Amino acid sequence: MPTDALSATFSALSHPARRAMLARLSRGEASVNDLARPFKMSLPAVSRHLKVLEKSGLITRGRQAQWRPCRMLAKPLKDAGLWIETYRKEWEDRLDRLDQYLQDLQKPEKETGHARKHKESA
Repeated sequence: MPTDALSATFSALSHPARRAMLARLSRGEASVNDLARPFKMSLPAVSRHLKVLEKSGLITRGRQAQWRPCRMLAKPLKDAGLWIETYRKEWEDRLDRLDQYLQDLQKPEKETGHARKHKESA
């Protein structure tokens, strides 16, 4: 089980059913039955997925009489997004530099100012 919050978030997001449950909760509260409806799995299996989401801090479950609404919490997703954004910027910068390098390689020698020595000596 992951010990840090970011690892717990990514671990919880690793299962497609949990991502689908979060997508549903992004539209508002839902009961366990509402969250289970699209899946061909037992209620205990859905409950285990919800427990993973709850332990990771991605959802909270409340009590209102017989209804136990689930609600999405945004902070862990925001933290994961910030972490990803740092690396996205880094890789975009690297790809931009690679693109520029490849464009420079395709320019004729006169434009780049690089004359080959073996051409000059011929």
